[in-house]
Amino acid sequence: MNSLIHVLFPLGQPLAPPPPPSPPQPLPPAKTPPLLRRAALTLALSLPFQSSLASIALAAPSPSPSLCPSSATITSKAFLDVSIDGALAGRITIGLFGDAAPAAAARFAALASGSGGISYRRKEFLKIAPTYIQHAGIRSYGADADLARRSGADLATEGLISDWEAAAAAGCAGVRSAAETVGIVVRDPARPSPATRIVARNGRIVVEEEENGGGPNGTEFVIARKDSPELDAAAVVVGKVVAGMDVVDKIAGVSSVRDNSSSPYFK
Repeated sequence: MNSLIHVLFPLGQPLAPPPPPSPPQPLPPAKTPPLLRRAALTLALSLPFQSSLASIALAAPSPSPSLCPSSATITSKAFLDVSIDGALAGRITIGLFGDAAPAAAARFAALASGSGGISYRRKEFLKIAPTYIQHAGIRSYGADADLARRSGADLATEGLISDWEAAAAAGCAGVRSAAETVGIVVRDPARPSPATRIVARNGRIVVEEEENGGGPNGTEFVIARKDSPELDAAAVVVGKVVAGMDVVDKIAGVSSVRDNSSSPYFK
């Protein structure tokens, strides 16, 4: 052990101070391999692009509600209790499309509940067609019309035409008045355009339209038992039957009288 120490540190000889450390030399800059440089450049370019995509996605408007009855959303429900010959036939429950046809659905809900002062209570179905049944609605004359005026209820189609026009312009595939749909009659496609005449008014010659009978007042409604394309030109769909189609079939099965108003007897 001593000889080992003797070799490392000679006896009686002072230890020489250690040489001062050499100043650190700057390391040459590391070279990024070409592949890594390209990867870094790609990341730098892609990050701003992803950020802009995220901001666009957040700012995108929510999709508008579908105007097509086949995909419209039910927002509320209404029901009709139906009697035939004084006996209760059952209840028809209707899901209303408040987003697709806001004005027409609100009109139907008010008439079904009577919240507007007038209602479908004790009103009759007037037509049984092969593919649909039609309710008479509220009369535009007599006691019903007087009650509507006093209560401020709307008996006009002007507020509903926009719903019908929007659905017609939506380009819905197939028949809008499909089986089980419910629609308010807003126009009569069989009704001829009013004739015009030239008259003198206050010293001026004006053109005015002649009256050709009363049209729909926005309260008659139809329930389609089968697809009824003939109704697309006349009715705006407000909802669909969600329960009670058996009651609709009972109404359709009631004996009806053949329309003979064209008979010479009535002329």
